[in-house]
Amino acid sequence: MALAVDTSGEDSLLSVDTSGPIGRIALARPGKRNALNDDLIAQLHIAFINMPEHVRAVILTGEGEHFCSGLDLSELRQRSVADGIVHSRGWHAAFEQIQFGKVPVVAVLHGAVVGGGLELASACHIRIAEHTAFYGLPEGQRGLFVGGGGSVRISRLIGVARMSDMMLTGRVYDAHEGLAAGLSQYLVPEGAGLAKAEELAARIAANAPLSNYAVLQALPRIADQSQSEGLFTESLMAAIAQGDIDAKARLEAFLQGRAAKVGKP
Repeated sequence: MALAVDTSGEDSLLSVDTSGPIGRIALARPGKRNALNDDLIAQLHIAFINMPEHVRAVILTGEGEHFCSGLDLSELRQRSVADGIVHSRGWHAAFEQIQFGKVPVVAVLHGAVVGGGLELASACHIRIAEHTAFYGLPEGQRGLFVGGGGSVRISRLIGVARMSDMMLTGRVYDAHEGLAAGLSQYLVPEGAGLAKAEELAARIAANAPLSNYAVLQALPRIADQSQSEGLFTESLMAAIAQGDIDAKARLEAFLQGRAAKVGKP
């Protein structure tokens, strides 16, 4: 059964369509540049936890002119230190469900990808930027610090030095600079992001589910391990993957000439 979130009500901040093998989730707060408040984070968390088994990949977008402008700062006014810790951990739980969830997530980035919006994007597995995308981490200018996992995920994408520069000086990267730095893997013209996402999601959905799962779950953990531990984990995951029935059928198809070979791009 498809998970559906009604976007007609005032409290519905997320649009979800999981009726097919490629799910589509959109931040639906365009009047606020898709700023992330507690309700939207909770809805994201629930959507990814409840992802139906038939969904093999998800496309994440933002409605309107911007992907996401970050944290809704109006929610910080009366928050205590203890509240802040709980709030940050809530974001961690939601974004963890994206990064280490059931399926690969392809994000389409356009307009503002700022603060918490960049933290959200960094939790996704494939990031497609349109030419309108721009990236910023304005927390440093507002007396804040990243709290949605950015200190871990963004720094691993672009390095501590680049992230420090963005936070200390307010430096903003445009779409081309973001591609070069590693904030996105693809750059497409304005309005072409969704079509590219659908193309890539279709490829991902056609993979063996266990192989996709290994990329999502094992690869980032191996990167955190020492070389000897990582190589042993790799051996375990490789053995598990190649022993899967789906993998054996795909290998047989290749050996019999029924599967395409890798060609030049």
